[in-house]
Amino acid sequence: MYISKPVLVALGFALLLGVFFGLMISSNFHTSPASQPVNIRAAEPVILGGRTALPPGGTDESWSSGKAFVDVAKRVIPTVVSITSQKRVRRSRFSLPDFFHPWWRPDPDSDEPRGRRQQGLGSGVIISNEGYIVTNYHVVKGADEIYVLNDQDRFDAEVVGTDPETDLAVIKIKDGAGRFQAISLGDSDELEVGEWVLAIGSPFSIWLQHSVTAGIVSGKGRVNVGLGEIVYQDFIQTDAAINPGNSGGALVNLRGELVGINTAIYSDGFSGGNVGIGFAIPVNLVKYVARELIDHGKVRRGWLGVVIEPLDKTRARELNLDTTEGALVSDLDDGPARDAGIRPNDVIVEFAGVRIKDSNHLLHVVATHKPGEVVQIKVLRRGKLKMFSVRLGERPPRVTLSERVRERSFDLGFDVASLTPELALRYNIEEDEGVVVVKIDEDSEAAQEGLDVGDLILSVNKNKVRSETEFWHQIMQARDRNVILLHVSRSGNRFFVALNLNN
Repeated sequence: MYISKPVLVALGFALLLGVFFGLMISSNFHTSPASQPVNIRAAEPVILGGRTALPPGGTDESWSSGKAFVDVAKRVIPTVVSITSQKRVRRSRFSLPDFFHPWWRPDPDSDEPRGRRQQGLGSGVIISNEGYIVTNYHVVKGADEIYVLNDQDRFDAEVVGTDPETDLAVIKIKDGAGRFQAISLGDSDELEVGEWVLAIGSPFSIWLQHSVTAGIVSGKGRVNVGLGEIVYQDFIQTDAAINPGNSGGALVNLRGELVGINTAIYSDGFSGGNVGIGFAIPVNLVKYVARELIDHGKVRRGWLGVVIEPLDKTRARELNLDTTEGALVSDLDDGPARDAGIRPNDVIVEFAGVRIKDSNHLLHVVATHKPGEVVQIKVLRRGKLKMFSVRLGERPPRVTLSERVRERSFDLGFDVASLTPELALRYNIEEDEGVVVVKIDEDSEAAQEGLDVGDLILSVNKNKVRSETEFWHQIMQARDRNVILLHVSRSGNRFFVALNLNN
């Protein structure tokens, strides 16, 4: 049979391809050093007390067999529990979807009558074999009864302490001493973007408890994610699939160490499910809060007595600074900072030996120091460094600047918030600076003059406002005037609103 030359060439090429792929398959696709198993380093567990978790980490064999996640899950699952709670609630008739939300909020479409007892579902992590469990505050908030479920066992539990400002709580299983395996606590400061993590909890139902999902760390230090009730925001962002019911569950690294407490998700606002953006509280913050709650029943925080705001490039130029690092002091209370000599427009660049990145960083650093502690604070004043020795006070109950203004008889009839990407998206705002009207009294003069929710206020009395702090500072500066003039933007159209302060 005659075979043409082109056909012979094609057959030869096909034979060479077959040999190549056969060699690839027989070598298990190990074509480069990057595909070799990763050696996972074991780490000494750090816990609050009691028996430690099983030794963390995987092995070369587990990685090569594809079972690295299996090894971690086996170690961690016994330390993660489901939490159910019951409380009597009064439901509003209507409710709008929330785009950023924690997971315990009731379903607005539920037919359950108002005033009925309602059951909540969340997760928790055992941090001591004495039965101490850390979870989210919103999981146990207002609960009359709390139960812990671990596999088929159910235990009564009680609240040890709560901290709404971090959305953390510690509960304890009654009569549970010595019966439980505790998780190993890691170091969230060492966590890196791109690192593998597992999320473990009870999504949607107790029948799905100990669900394990995998993802990576998508970001760190996330703030302004639409959870205004949480003061201390420093979230870990992950794409590990987490859903309603995962609140208070574990986010762990591949050494089996707790690196975060799952707290909130970004959802489409209607299904309420995962879209690949979840947030967890870093374990280093969890350690401090949990210890304070166990030892004292509350969190004692140092207090400096300053009102701070971000330092942007524009304000840095105004202050003749060549950096935007640090926290700008815009106002002071009668407290430790004022007594020590710190003034408005000072920029705090170092606190107790820690270099301050921004205003949110300072908030966290101060809060982890005890009342009465003497710290050294370094500030920039007119371009020159100055050092102050400050004895911290105890942080009083949270009072916002707008509440302080109202106490001085300046109730404008509306509330504002600093412009964030989330607010810009919600209200279709294209500008980069200003404050957003987020709430307004329909009977107020402001509403009658045409101001509305979603409006962006650009300036007060021709002074630009770039944050909520700056806005209320300008209102206070205008206390001797009868009228304030607001420059407002709405859907790209700009106009002025004049308000009488005497009203």
